Amino acid sequence: MNQPLNSHQIHLWRIAIYFFFAVPGYSMASWVSRTPTIRDALGATTSQMGWIIFGLALGSIMGLLSASHLIAHKGGRFVMAVGLAVSTIGLVIVGIGGSWLINGITVFLGLAVFGFGNGICDVAMNVEGTAVEKAVQKSLLTSYHAAFSMGTLLGAVAGSAAIKAGIPVAVHMGLVVTVILLSVIFLVRLVPAGTGKETGNDSNDPPMSARERMAVWKEPRTALIGIIVLGMAFAEGSANDWLPLVMVDGYKVTPAMGSFAFGLFVAAMTLGRAAGGMLLDRFGRVAILRGSALFAIVGLLIVIFGQSYAIATIGIVLWGLGAAFGFPVGLSAAGDDPRGVAARVGAVSTAGYLAFLVGPPFLGIIGESIGLLRALIVVLIAVSIAGLLAQAAKPIGPGKEKNETKLSP
Repeated sequence: MNQPLNSHQIHLWRIAIYFFFAVPGYSMASWVSRTPTIRDALGATTSQMGWIIFGLALGSIMGLLSASHLIAHKGGRFVMAVGLAVSTIGLVIVGIGGSWLINGITVFLGLAVFGFGNGICDVAMNVEGTAVEKAVQKSLLTSYHAAFSMGTLLGAVAGSAAIKAGIPVAVHMGLVVTVILLSVIFLVRLVPAGTGKETGNDSNDPPMSARERMAVWKEPRTALIGIIVLGMAFAEGSANDWLPLVMVDGYKVTPAMGSFAFGLFVAAMTLGRAAGGMLLDRFGRVAILRGSALFAIVGLLIVIFGQSYAIATIGIVLWGLGAAFGFPVGLSAAGDDPRGVAARVGAVSTAGYLAFLVGPPFLGIIGESIGLLRALIVVLIAVSIAGLLAQAAKPIGPGKEKNETKLSP
């Protein structure tokens, strides 16, 4: 940013980022809610759906790896707007492939484009979120991710309604695209230009070179935070991609009931994130990460070994509460050092997405042999490792205590 913002501009910026977090959640849930319909239309097996979903992982990883360089040269606002615009193209292709052409390769390609747009937007909006935290001196990133979860919940509810109303996938995706584009047009003007831009900024430190941005992957703290986010994101991503099908196939319920279970998961995660700032200020990052890992472990055990749909829903709530904190807390920790914030947030986001997006397709391959419910044991192991490494997320930087600290309220 080239000049200081006044309090009104900062307030509008803060509010706009809530919506920028909510929109990708809405679009992601819109796709997830239609996975049973698309699978049935394509006649795909669980393993084949895993490979189709891999298109989303592939595009997202490419976007995440590109994001820090784009932000360093263009700024977060530009990258968020472009990312969301690109994601709409992907959704249109997914709608065509899953409803009109009935072609798995088309859906795969659409998901790759959708994933790339969401990938670069994901890093940019988290860079914006950490910048707003510093501007207002409040812990906000968990509440921003709550906005993402709220968008996901709205998308899941809308998707369930679209299924019940018999709306074709292509028409549904077209409506989602309209919501995204209108949101971007209205919100982009409220975000200051240049956040995260490392060429011609006002910092006293020299901008990071491309080699330095890549070198953050070798930093021990960044690597450990990446593993934490990887494990917790696997818990979230597995539910996002597979929970409707887990309930349909594992508990023999209807697609609408499967979508409802997914909505329950997202609602629990949203409530956890909404309370995140208060809990982090009271207990600190390390305790919250350990507690969330424990909740996710207990919830997964109940879902895996539950004997009925009703019992499984209790596990889904605990799973959702446990998955609430790993991603936002890890990204906030990655943003402790303002120099190279886009590179570190990008690295940690990429590590998380390796589980968030690559993990679920791998889960589908395993589920082909042992069933999706038993395949969730892999998620259980990843979450346990994340909980054991929670100490790595303790705050650092000038003025920070060696032990747990918090942003001032």
